[in-house]
Amino acid sequence: MPEINYKELTSHIKSAEKEGFSKLYLIHGEELLCKTAFEELLNALLPESSSDRNLNYDPVDGTNENIFDAVERANTFSFMSGRKVVAFLDSKIFYSKENEKSLLEKAKEAHAQKDLKKAARYFTGLMSLLKLSFDDVGKENRGKSLKIDSGESDNSWIDDITVYCIGKGIGLSGEEDNASFFQKAVEKGFPKGNHLIVTAELVDKRLTLYKAVNKNGVIIDCQIPKGDSRNDKAVQESVLLERMNAVLLKNDKTIDKAAYHAMYEMTGFDLRTFLNSLEKLISFTGKRKRITVEDVESVLKRTRLDPIYELTNAVADRNAANSLFFLDSLLASEIHPLQALSALINQFRKLICVKGFTGSRYGKTWESGSTYPRFTSVTVPAIEEYDNDLLKVIEERDKFLSVNDSAGKSEDQQKKTSKKKTKTATDLLIAKNSKSPYPVWQLFRKSDNFKSEELISIFECLKDADIELKSSGRTPKLVIENAILHICRKT
Repeated sequence: MPEINYKELTSHIKSAEKEGFSKLYLIHGEELLCKTAFEELLNALLPESSSDRNLNYDPVDGTNENIFDAVERANTFSFMSGRKVVAFLDSKIFYSKENEKSLLEKAKEAHAQKDLKKAARYFTGLMSLLKLSFDDVGKENRGKSLKIDSGESDNSWIDDITVYCIGKGIGLSGEEDNASFFQKAVEKGFPKGNHLIVTAELVDKRLTLYKAVNKNGVIIDCQIPKGDSRNDKAVQESVLLERMNAVLLKNDKTIDKAAYHAMYEMTGFDLRTFLNSLEKLISFTGKRKRITVEDVESVLKRTRLDPIYELTNAVADRNAANSLFFLDSLLASEIHPLQALSALINQFRKLICVKGFTGSRYGKTWESGSTYPRFTSVTVPAIEEYDNDLLKVIEERDKFLSVNDSAGKSEDQQKKTSKKKTKTATDLLIAKNSKSPYPVWQLFRKSDNFKSEELISIFECLKDADIELKSSGRTPKLVIENAILHICRKT
């Protein structure tokens, strides 16, 4: 049977209403999209207005020990007429060792969001997968069993989860036996009029169980790529815009582009948090139709789990206390000290580029404390002109130098040199993506915290810190802290 994308579900339902629904559905991928797809499918099978909905709908929690119960219910005829739907929700039965890293990250993220129930679900799924006991994930053994460094980093979140699991009596189950049992049930099929819907956030498509479901049922793919490539980002943004526009239309609202970008900067690609934030803004604006960037800044707090962003912002604001706090957070999350320093170097390179603009003939378009609307209408066009002029100067310089550079070099060497020059050129641009001017506006505001000569001195300081990290035996944290205190000290 077909494996369809969640966007195809509506058309699938229309066809199924004429030709018949599958007895088995698997919905997997992004949590909120899975929930939306599940509700749409359930409403098609058992309309919410139907009097039989409460009697013929049977949800089962997706812990693996419940798979036997879910299959038994799916094989039992309903006492009432019409369809019967059994839902096996948030299943872990499609996990494999390929999901090991994702499960650990999701457990940690859920703990950070103070959702211990969800954290326990991911963590016990990982433990069952690796056949670990609670003793195996104790402080002394977790480094080896979970392949994490138990000595240097703060893994107290694991203790919180294990205490919660033991206190709630949450146990572990045998993955292989459960999967084998469920696969046999899938291949045998379910009685006419009965439908089983399984939802899962993570699946391994190589499992024979997954292939059996694909052969005997319908799979609805709600996966969204999580990477940072241009294509992945484009897919993420299309999903956010699609869901955002649906909510806005329902509430008869519109939103400024700047407000959308400000929300995205605060939440990242976290669909649930993004839509919850949108609901807050809808309530805040009341009868007013349009949501603005000022509304976003008034109502929302940054929720995106991105300590590097927090660190660079705090240092650019010259806030020593917050800078040192976020540095501790970064290093505790096992980010390499050179990554933290590199982020600071990149931030101040951008600020120097901004000072280059404000010191040029285009600089008169920027005023300290300029509002976002004025920035987009007056400053952004000037930035685009400035970037274009800068590219022309760089191209002319490269042409002049290329004659001498190419002498005696092979074709491959010349191509590598050309790529390096291209990257250097784009690094000097202020607005690489003119469609997202909000972060650039924030950068300009932070540039007002520094004089040009200060930025040059700071860049020298960061260069020295980079050399010291790579060549001396000093504690990396102390090296970066000294650089931060130098930057935050106002002259």
